[in-house]
Amino acid sequence: MKNSILKSRWFALIIVLTAPLLYVIDIFIINMAISDIQKGVHATNGEVQLVIAGYLLGSASFLITGGRAGDYLGRKKIFFWGMFFFTLTSCLCGMSQTAVELNITRFFQGISSAFMVPQSIAFIQVLFTDQKERAKAIGWYGITLSIAAIIGQILGGYLVSTHFAIAGWRLIFFINLPVGLFSLWAIWKYLKETEQKTDNAFDYSGALILTISLACLIVPLTLGREAGWPLWSIGLLFLAVIIGAYFIYDQKNKLKLGKFPLIDIELFGIRDFNIGLLAVLFHFMLHTAYLLMSAVYLQKGLHLTAMNCGLYFLPHAVLFMISSVAASKLIVKYGKKVLQAGLFIILISFVLQILLFKSYTSGVIMIVMIGLYGLGNGLVLPSLLTIALKNVPVKFAGTASGTFSTFQQTASALGISIIGGVFYYVVSQHSSHPDYFKAFDYGLSANIICLAIVAVMIYLLPKAIKN
Repeated sequence: MKNSILKSRWFALIIVLTAPLLYVIDIFIINMAISDIQKGVHATNGEVQLVIAGYLLGSASFLITGGRAGDYLGRKKIFFWGMFFFTLTSCLCGMSQTAVELNITRFFQGISSAFMVPQSIAFIQVLFTDQKERAKAIGWYGITLSIAAIIGQILGGYLVSTHFAIAGWRLIFFINLPVGLFSLWAIWKYLKETEQKTDNAFDYSGALILTISLACLIVPLTLGREAGWPLWSIGLLFLAVIIGAYFIYDQKNKLKLGKFPLIDIELFGIRDFNIGLLAVLFHFMLHTAYLLMSAVYLQKGLHLTAMNCGLYFLPHAVLFMISSVAASKLIVKYGKKVLQAGLFIILISFVLQILLFKSYTSGVIMIVMIGLYGLGNGLVLPSLLTIALKNVPVKFAGTASGTFSTFQQTASALGISIIGGVFYYVVSQHSSHPDYFKAFDYGLSANIICLAIVAVMIYLLPKAIKN
């Protein structure tokens, strides 16, 4: 009987892991297909940046609300409807005829992921009460993310290079349909509903204010450059600052009144938390921008097929998985030195790419340099949140984790908008003969600046990690 229960739990784990699997695949698969998507919907450089940034914006704005929705209404219910709308919006993305249509549906796809993904982690906590079993389940969660990155890169390249009755880039969205339908059936049939906790009210207004503020920031940063920074883009940036300030005031006021704000402002009184936030901000900016720039550089600058581009990133994903597993063990003994070693490896990779990535450079060298980045990033990215949150008081643990996740997604969107904007600005200087080599060098230089800031933030974190 006990073995039967255990088997059912692990089967349930497979079901809940479909959410992060789809979410991560969707990020990596888009990078491989971004050039074909741009051609398919006749998008400008800014509009194609928004295909990625808009998705991240929708996700960032509702991550905390999505997590709380599971508490309030039941995790099975929210997981089911999050998966339903993620699958639906994926299909709508595949049917988009214009850049505007695609960006709108991508935004709502991001929102649906914000309700879907948090339930996956929460279900692990519910399904596995034994600490050892839970640790194994969380380990499989991390492995799933790494496998999803590999699948996304290879599948994206393959589907884009495939010619069916419809364009290959549309298939990268429609591929979510069979997986989504299976997940919906499995969620409905095999997952049990969790207890509803109605003591904490939703901060709907806070989520709305945050979304508007982030949209006013991301949209002009993405589209304003190629439009020549018109008055509307400057106005939106000022509006983003004003609404952002009002959001902070609103959250403080709700806390004083004993309500449940979207973000607990008291967190920002913790020094280590603030340092960790800045490290997360600049690291995810450089990481997401690097994935975009390198994919565009390889396909448009070196004229690689999407399939070959995906294969170039395969060692990157494998080395990332290996080093992230190693980092989870090493960080217990060596603390932040593990992250510092990873940052140094990334720096070496960026410098070598600036020096060696030329039209005549062999593919093997490029693969090694991209793989080197994956090796270094595996030592940093998965452990960054862990080490930054380690000294946060237990009472803030849940809120801090949600805030970090929101900040992570926002940082990724900013990376696409700002560093990606630097890349596309250099490209646009010679519209007849775009210089992707020079643009890639400038983009990596911006990434090195971000890397230096991350290194300073990691240095400022305490050497010893409190137990």
